[in-house]
Amino acid sequence: MPVFRPRRLKFGIFMAPFHRVGENPTLALERDLELIELLDRLDFDEAWIGEHHSAGWETIASPELMIAAAAQRTRTIKLGTGVVSLPYHHPLMVADRMTQLDHMTRGRVMMGVGPGALASDAYMMGIDPLTQRPRMDEALGLILRLFRGEVVDHKADWCTLQGARMQLAPYSEPHMDVAVASTFSPAGPVTAGKHGVGMLSITASQPGGMTNAAQGWAMAEEEAAKHGKTMDRRNWRVLTSMHLADTREEALRDVEEGMTYFYKEYFGRVIGQPGAFDEWTFKGTLESGGSIVGTPDDAIEAIERIFDLTGGMGGVLFQAHEWTTWAKTKHSYELWARYVAPRFQSQLPSIENSRDWSADNRTTIFAPAGAATLKAFLDAGKEIPAEIVARMQRGKA
Repeated sequence: MPVFRPRRLKFGIFMAPFHRVGENPTLALERDLELIELLDRLDFDEAWIGEHHSAGWETIASPELMIAAAAQRTRTIKLGTGVVSLPYHHPLMVADRMTQLDHMTRGRVMMGVGPGALASDAYMMGIDPLTQRPRMDEALGLILRLFRGEVVDHKADWCTLQGARMQLAPYSEPHMDVAVASTFSPAGPVTAGKHGVGMLSITASQPGGMTNAAQGWAMAEEEAAKHGKTMDRRNWRVLTSMHLADTREEALRDVEEGMTYFYKEYFGRVIGQPGAFDEWTFKGTLESGGSIVGTPDDAIEAIERIFDLTGGMGGVLFQAHEWTTWAKTKHSYELWARYVAPRFQSQLPSIENSRDWSADNRTTIFAPAGAATLKAFLDAGKEIPAEIVARMQRGKA
Protein backbone atom coordinates (compact mmCIF):
# COMPACT_ATOMS: atom_id res chain seq x y z
CA MET A 1 0.00 0.00 0.00
CA PRO A 2 1.42 3.43 -0.92
CA VAL A 3 2.28 5.79 1.92
CA PHE A 4 0.00 8.81 2.26
CA ARG A 5 1.98 12.07 2.22
CA PRO A 6 0.03 15.33 2.50
CA ARG A 7 1.31 18.35 0.63
CA ARG A 8 1.67 20.13 3.97
CA LEU A 9 2.27 17.91 6.98
CA LYS A 10 0.92 19.70 10.05
CA PHE A 11 3.17 20.14 13.08
CA GLY A 12 2.05 21.13 16.56
CA ILE A 13 2.19 20.39 20.26
CA PHE A 14 0.15 18.39 22.71
CA MET A 15 0.29 20.42 25.92
CA ALA A 16 -0.87 18.33 28.88
CA PRO A 17 1.04 20.28 30.32
CA PHE A 18 3.80 18.60 32.32
CA HIS A 19 5.28 20.93 34.95
CA ARG A 20 7.71 19.55 37.50
CA VAL A 21 6.23 19.81 41.00
CA GLY A 22 7.99 22.52 43.02
CA GLU A 23 7.83 25.30 40.42
CA ASN A 24 5.66 28.40 40.65
CA PRO A 25 2.36 27.28 39.04
CA THR A 26 1.37 30.84 38.06
CA LEU A 27 4.57 31.29 36.09
CA ALA A 28 4.20 27.82 34.57
CA LEU A 29 0.79 28.70 33.11
CA GLU A 30 2.21 31.94 31.74
CA ARG A 31 5.06 29.98 30.15
CA ASP A 32 2.51 27.70 28.49
CA LEU A 33 0.93 30.72 26.83
CA GLU A 34 4.35 32.08 25.85
CA LEU A 35 5.16 28.77 24.16
CA ILE A 36 1.98 28.92 22.09
CA GLU A 37 2.85 32.50 21.11
CA LEU A 38 6.32 31.35 20.02
CA LEU A 39 4.91 28.49 17.96
CA ASP A 40 2.53 30.89 16.25
CA ARG A 41 5.46 33.11 15.24
CA LEU A 42 7.37 30.03 14.03
CA ASP A 43 4.43 29.00 11.80
CA PHE A 44 3.52 25.81 13.66
CA ASP A 45 0.04 24.64 12.75
CA GLU A 46 -1.63 23.50 15.97
CA ALA A 47 -1.57 23.46 19.77
CA TRP A 48 -3.75 20.98 21.65
CA ILE A 49 -4.31 21.73 25.35
CA GLY A 50 -5.30 19.21 28.02
CA GLU A 51 -7.78 18.96 30.88
CA HIS A 52 -6.72 17.47 34.21
CA HIS A 53 -7.76 17.94 37.81
CA SER A 54 -5.30 15.96 39.93
CA ALA A 55 -1.82 14.42 40.28
CA GLY A 56 0.03 17.75 40.46
CA TRP A 57 1.80 17.80 37.09
CA GLU A 58 -0.87 18.68 34.53
CA THR A 59 -2.20 21.91 35.96
CA ILE A 60 -4.61 23.13 33.26
CA ALA A 61 -8.16 22.45 34.41
CA SER A 62 -9.91 24.15 31.49
CA PRO A 63 -8.43 23.98 27.99
CA GLU A 64 -11.20 26.35 26.87
CA LEU A 65 -9.87 29.11 29.15
CA MET A 66 -6.35 28.62 27.82
CA ILE A 67 -7.60 28.66 24.24
CA ALA A 68 -9.46 31.92 24.84
CA ALA A 69 -6.32 33.51 26.27
CA ALA A 70 -4.02 32.09 23.59
CA ALA A 71 -6.32 33.20 20.79
CA GLN A 72 -5.84 36.83 21.86
CA ARG A 73 -2.05 36.46 21.65
CA THR A 74 -1.76 34.60 18.33
CA ARG A 75 -2.64 35.06 14.67
CA THR A 76 -2.81 31.80 12.72
CA ILE A 77 -2.12 28.75 14.90
CA LYS A 78 -5.15 26.51 15.46
CA LEU A 79 -6.04 25.74 19.07
CA GLY A 80 -7.62 22.48 20.23
CA THR A 81 -8.83 20.82 23.38
CA GLY A 82 -6.41 17.99 23.91
CA VAL A 83 -8.70 16.76 25.25
CA VAL A 84 -11.95 17.75 26.90
CA SER A 85 -12.99 14.76 29.05
CA LEU A 86 -16.60 14.28 27.96
CA PRO A 87 -17.87 12.19 30.93
CA TYR A 88 -17.04 15.13 33.22
CA HIS A 89 -19.37 17.57 31.44
CA HIS A 90 -22.92 17.90 30.18
CA PRO A 91 -22.87 17.52 26.37
CA LEU A 92 -24.88 20.71 25.78
CA MET A 93 -22.38 22.71 27.84
CA VAL A 94 -19.46 21.33 25.84
CA ALA A 95 -21.19 22.10 22.55
CA ASP A 96 -22.05 25.63 23.67
CA ARG A 97 -18.57 26.47 24.98
CA MET A 98 -16.81 25.10 21.91
CA THR A 99 -19.16 26.91 19.53
CA GLN A 100 -18.54 30.17 21.35
CA LEU A 101 -14.80 29.60 20.97
CA ASP A 102 -15.34 28.81 17.29
CA HIS A 103 -16.71 32.34 16.90
CA MET A 104 -14.18 34.03 19.19
CA THR A 105 -11.25 32.46 17.33
CA ARG A 106 -12.80 32.98 13.87
CA GLY A 107 -12.63 29.27 13.19
CA ARG A 108 -9.27 28.45 14.75
CA VAL A 109 -10.61 26.16 17.46
CA MET A 110 -10.58 22.35 17.29
CA MET A 111 -12.32 19.90 19.61
CA GLY A 112 -10.39 16.89 20.81
CA VAL A 113 -12.33 14.56 23.10
CA GLY A 114 -11.55 11.65 25.37
CA PRO A 115 -12.97 9.65 28.26
CA GLY A 116 -10.65 11.19 30.88
CA ALA A 117 -7.07 10.06 31.26
CA LEU A 118 -6.49 10.25 35.01
CA ALA A 119 -8.33 7.76 37.19
CA SER A 120 -7.85 10.19 40.09
CA ASP A 121 -10.00 12.80 38.32
CA ALA A 122 -12.88 10.37 37.87
CA TYR A 123 -12.50 9.11 41.45
CA MET A 124 -12.97 12.60 42.90
CA MET A 125 -16.21 12.99 40.93
CA GLY A 126 -17.49 9.55 41.84
CA ILE A 127 -17.44 8.37 38.22
CA ASP A 128 -17.15 4.64 37.65
CA PRO A 129 -14.17 4.07 35.30
CA LEU A 130 -16.16 1.38 33.47
CA THR A 131 -18.65 4.03 32.34
CA GLN A 132 -16.16 6.57 30.99
CA ARG A 133 -15.58 5.23 27.47
CA PRO A 134 -19.26 4.49 26.74
CA ARG A 135 -20.20 7.96 28.00
CA MET A 136 -17.56 9.56 25.80
CA ASP A 137 -19.06 7.87 22.74
CA GLU A 138 -22.60 8.78 23.82
CA ALA A 139 -21.70 12.42 24.49
CA LEU A 140 -19.80 12.84 21.22
CA GLY A 141 -22.79 11.62 19.23
CA LEU A 142 -25.03 14.14 21.00
CA ILE A 143 -22.58 17.01 20.50
CA LEU A 144 -22.25 16.30 16.78
CA ARG A 145 -26.03 16.29 16.45
CA LEU A 146 -26.18 19.68 18.16
CA PHE A 147 -23.43 21.02 15.87
CA ARG A 148 -25.53 19.91 12.89
CA GLY A 149 -28.43 22.02 14.12
CA GLU A 150 -30.65 19.19 15.35
CA VAL A 151 -33.07 19.47 18.23
CA VAL A 152 -32.02 16.73 20.64
CA ASP A 153 -34.07 14.80 23.17
CA HIS A 154 -32.05 12.25 25.10
CA LYS A 155 -32.25 10.72 28.55
CA ALA A 156 -29.43 8.78 30.18
CA ASP A 157 -28.52 7.95 33.75
CA TRP A 158 -25.89 10.70 33.73
CA CYS A 159 -27.32 13.42 31.47
CA THR A 160 -30.64 14.59 30.05
CA LEU A 161 -31.34 16.79 27.02
CA GLN A 162 -34.88 18.12 26.50
CA GLY A 163 -35.50 20.00 23.29
CA ALA A 164 -31.82 20.91 23.39
CA ARG A 165 -30.56 23.08 20.58
CA MET A 166 -27.72 25.50 19.89
CA GLN A 167 -28.17 29.24 20.30
CA LEU A 168 -25.19 29.91 18.04
CA ALA A 169 -24.63 28.03 14.83
CA PRO A 170 -20.99 26.98 14.33
CA TYR A 171 -18.71 29.59 12.80
CA SER A 172 -16.82 26.86 10.90
CA GLU A 173 -18.46 24.94 8.06
CA PRO A 174 -20.00 22.52 8.80
CA HIS A 175 -18.41 22.68 12.26
CA MET A 176 -14.96 22.76 13.84
CA ASP A 177 -12.46 19.92 13.41
CA VAL A 178 -13.23 17.09 15.82
CA ALA A 179 -10.84 14.31 16.88
CA VAL A 180 -10.93 11.47 19.40
CA ALA A 181 -7.95 10.58 21.57
CA SER A 182 -6.61 7.08 20.99
CA THR A 183 -4.40 5.18 23.45
CA PHE A 184 -3.72 1.46 23.63
CA SER A 185 -7.43 0.76 24.08
CA PRO A 186 -9.67 0.15 21.03
CA ALA A 187 -12.28 2.59 22.41
CA GLY A 188 -10.74 5.66 20.77
CA PRO A 189 -10.40 4.23 17.24
CA VAL A 190 -13.85 2.63 17.42
CA THR A 191 -15.47 5.93 18.48
CA ALA A 192 -13.55 7.93 15.85
CA GLY A 193 -14.59 5.50 13.13
CA LYS A 194 -18.21 5.30 14.26
CA HIS A 195 -18.60 9.08 14.03
CA GLY A 196 -16.24 9.61 11.08
CA VAL A 197 -14.03 12.15 12.87
CA GLY A 198 -10.28 12.57 13.25
CA MET A 199 -7.99 10.73 15.64
CA LEU A 200 -5.18 11.75 18.01
CA SER A 201 -2.80 8.84 18.65
CA ILE A 202 -1.42 10.12 21.93
CA THR A 203 0.56 7.07 23.05
CA ALA A 204 2.58 6.82 19.84
CA SER A 205 5.63 8.17 21.72
CA GLN A 206 5.73 5.15 24.05
CA PRO A 207 7.62 1.94 23.15
CA GLY A 208 5.67 0.17 20.41
CA GLY A 209 3.36 3.14 20.17
CA MET A 210 3.74 3.84 16.45
CA THR A 211 2.85 0.27 15.55
CA ASN A 212 -0.12 0.47 17.89
CA ALA A 213 -1.13 3.77 16.29
CA ALA A 214 -1.17 2.16 12.84
CA GLN A 215 -3.30 -0.69 14.17
CA GLY A 216 -5.64 1.83 15.76
CA TRP A 217 -6.07 3.68 12.48
CA ALA A 218 -6.90 0.43 10.68
CA MET A 219 -9.45 -0.29 13.40
CA ALA A 220 -11.01 3.15 12.93
CA GLU A 221 -11.26 2.63 9.16
CA GLU A 222 -12.94 -0.72 9.70
CA GLU A 223 -15.45 0.77 12.14
CA ALA A 224 -16.15 3.72 9.84
CA ALA A 225 -17.01 1.35 6.99
CA LYS A 226 -19.59 -0.36 9.20
CA HIS A 227 -21.35 3.00 9.67
CA GLY A 228 -21.10 4.20 6.07
CA LYS A 229 -18.34 6.70 6.83
CA THR A 230 -14.81 7.24 5.52
CA MET A 231 -11.73 8.10 7.56
CA ASP A 232 -9.38 10.76 6.17
CA ARG A 233 -5.69 10.41 7.00
CA ARG A 234 -5.35 14.18 6.83
CA ASN A 235 -7.30 14.26 10.10
CA TRP A 236 -4.98 11.81 11.87
CA ARG A 237 -2.30 13.17 14.19
CA VAL A 238 0.34 11.04 15.92
CA LEU A 239 2.18 12.13 19.03
CA THR A 240 5.88 11.86 19.72
CA SER A 241 8.37 13.77 21.87
CA MET A 242 11.18 15.86 20.48
CA HIS A 243 14.23 17.90 21.40
CA LEU A 244 16.72 19.30 18.89
CA ALA A 245 20.07 21.00 19.35
CA ASP A 246 22.96 22.02 17.12
CA THR A 247 24.70 18.67 17.72
CA ARG A 248 23.36 15.24 18.68
CA GLU A 249 25.62 15.09 21.72
CA GLU A 250 24.29 18.41 22.99
CA ALA A 251 20.67 17.31 22.50
CA LEU A 252 21.26 14.13 24.49
CA ARG A 253 22.96 16.03 27.32
CA ASP A 254 20.12 18.57 27.38
CA VAL A 255 17.31 16.12 28.12
CA GLU A 256 18.70 12.97 29.75
CA GLU A 257 18.14 14.10 33.35
CA GLY A 258 14.77 15.72 32.70
CA MET A 259 13.35 12.86 30.64
CA THR A 260 14.52 10.25 33.16
CA TYR A 261 12.97 12.14 36.07
CA PHE A 262 9.69 12.65 34.18
CA TYR A 263 9.16 9.02 33.24
CA LYS A 264 10.15 7.57 36.60
CA GLU A 265 8.43 10.19 38.76
CA TYR A 266 5.24 10.87 36.77
CA PHE A 267 4.50 7.49 35.19
CA GLY A 268 6.39 5.34 37.67
CA ARG A 269 5.34 6.89 40.98
CA VAL A 270 2.50 9.42 40.66
CA ILE A 271 -0.12 7.83 38.41
CA GLY A 272 0.06 4.26 39.57
CA GLN A 273 2.36 2.50 37.09
CA PRO A 274 5.43 1.76 39.24
CA GLY A 275 6.12 -1.73 37.89
CA ALA A 276 5.82 -0.66 34.28
CA PHE A 277 8.66 1.84 34.64
CA ASP A 278 11.04 0.05 37.01
CA GLU A 279 13.20 -0.97 34.05
CA TRP A 280 12.79 2.25 32.07
CA THR A 281 16.02 3.70 30.70
CA PHE A 282 16.84 6.80 28.71
CA LYS A 283 18.84 4.78 26.19
CA GLY A 284 16.04 2.25 25.77
CA THR A 285 13.47 4.91 24.98
CA LEU A 286 15.71 6.46 22.34
CA GLU A 287 16.41 3.07 20.77
CA SER A 288 12.68 2.28 20.64
CA GLY A 289 12.10 5.35 18.49
CA GLY A 290 9.62 6.85 20.92
CA SER A 291 11.42 10.20 21.05
CA ILE A 292 13.24 12.35 18.51
CA VAL A 293 16.42 13.65 20.16
CA GLY A 294 19.23 14.99 18.02
CA THR A 295 19.81 17.40 15.14
CA PRO A 296 17.45 18.59 12.40
CA ASP A 297 18.91 15.90 10.10
CA ASP A 298 18.07 13.25 12.71
CA ALA A 299 14.54 14.66 12.91
CA ILE A 300 14.02 14.48 9.15
CA GLU A 301 15.00 10.80 9.20
CA ALA A 302 12.67 10.19 12.16
CA ILE A 303 9.67 11.69 10.37
CA GLU A 304 10.37 9.49 7.37
CA ARG A 305 10.35 6.46 9.69
CA ILE A 306 7.01 7.57 11.13
CA PHE A 307 5.58 7.73 7.61
CA ASP A 308 6.79 4.18 6.99
CA LEU A 309 5.44 2.85 10.31
CA THR A 310 2.01 4.46 10.04
CA GLY A 311 1.39 4.46 6.30
CA GLY A 312 1.02 8.23 6.45
CA MET A 313 -0.82 10.80 8.54
CA GLY A 314 -1.87 14.42 8.42
CA GLY A 315 0.03 15.74 11.40
CA VAL A 316 2.72 15.12 13.97
CA LEU A 317 2.34 16.51 17.48
CA PHE A 318 5.11 16.91 20.02
CA GLN A 319 4.50 16.32 23.69
CA ALA A 320 5.18 19.66 25.34
CA HIS A 321 7.78 18.99 28.01
CA GLU A 322 10.24 20.82 30.23
CA TRP A 323 13.11 18.35 30.18
CA THR A 324 15.68 21.11 29.76
CA THR A 325 15.99 24.88 30.15
CA TRP A 326 13.43 27.27 28.72
CA ALA A 327 16.05 28.79 26.40
CA LYS A 328 17.06 25.40 24.99
CA THR A 329 13.41 24.38 24.61
CA LYS A 330 12.70 27.48 22.53
CA HIS A 331 15.82 26.89 20.43
CA SER A 332 14.66 23.33 19.75
CA TYR A 333 11.34 24.51 18.32
CA GLU A 334 13.14 27.14 16.25
CA LEU A 335 15.45 24.52 14.74
CA TRP A 336 12.42 22.41 13.84
CA ALA A 337 10.64 25.35 12.21
CA ARG A 338 13.70 26.48 10.23
CA TYR A 339 15.16 23.21 9.03
CA VAL A 340 12.71 20.31 9.47
CA ALA A 341 9.17 21.53 8.83
CA PRO A 342 9.91 22.96 5.33
CA ARG A 343 11.03 19.50 4.19
CA PHE A 344 7.53 18.16 4.77
CA GLN A 345 5.47 21.18 3.80
CA SER A 346 6.35 21.56 0.09
CA GLN A 347 8.32 24.73 0.76
CA LEU A 348 11.78 23.82 -0.51
CA PRO A 349 11.49 22.09 -3.93
CA SER A 350 10.67 25.24 -5.89
CA ILE A 351 13.48 27.17 -4.18
CA GLU A 352 15.96 24.37 -4.85
CA ASN A 353 14.80 24.07 -8.48
CA SER A 354 15.25 27.80 -9.00
CA ARG A 355 18.74 27.69 -7.52
CA ASP A 356 19.76 24.69 -9.62
CA TRP A 357 18.35 26.19 -12.82
CA SER A 358 20.25 29.38 -12.23
CA ALA A 359 23.50 27.53 -11.44
CA ASP A 360 23.19 25.18 -14.42
CA ASN A 361 22.57 28.06 -16.84
CA ARG A 362 24.71 30.76 -15.28
CA THR A 363 26.94 31.26 -18.33
CA THR A 364 24.02 31.73 -20.71
CA ILE A 365 21.91 33.79 -18.31
CA PHE A 366 24.48 36.10 -16.74
CA ALA A 367 26.82 36.71 -19.70
CA PRO A 368 24.49 39.34 -21.24
CA ALA A 369 24.32 41.09 -17.88
CA GLY A 370 28.12 41.36 -17.84
CA ALA A 371 28.13 42.75 -21.35
CA ALA A 372 25.53 45.32 -20.31
CA THR A 373 27.76 46.41 -17.45
CA LEU A 374 30.72 46.94 -19.82
CA LYS A 375 28.54 48.86 -22.26
CA ALA A 376 27.35 51.14 -19.49
CA PHE A 377 30.97 52.18 -18.77
CA LEU A 378 31.73 52.63 -22.46
CA ASP A 379 28.59 54.66 -23.09
CA ALA A 380 29.54 56.93 -20.20
CA GLY A 381 33.10 57.31 -21.50
CA LYS A 382 34.49 55.87 -18.30
CA GLU A 383 37.38 53.50 -17.82
CA ILE A 384 36.34 49.99 -16.85
CA PRO A 385 37.72 49.14 -13.39
CA ALA A 386 40.28 46.35 -13.41
CA GLU A 387 38.42 44.34 -10.76
CA ILE A 388 35.31 44.19 -12.99
CA VAL A 389 37.35 43.03 -15.97
CA ALA A 390 39.04 40.36 -13.81
CA ARG A 391 35.71 39.18 -12.38
CA MET A 392 34.21 38.78 -15.85
CA GLN A 393 37.25 36.87 -17.05
CA ARG A 394 36.96 34.51 -14.10
CA GLY A 395 33.28 34.01 -14.91
CA LYS A 396 34.13 32.87 -18.45
CA ALA A 397 36.74 30.39 -17.23
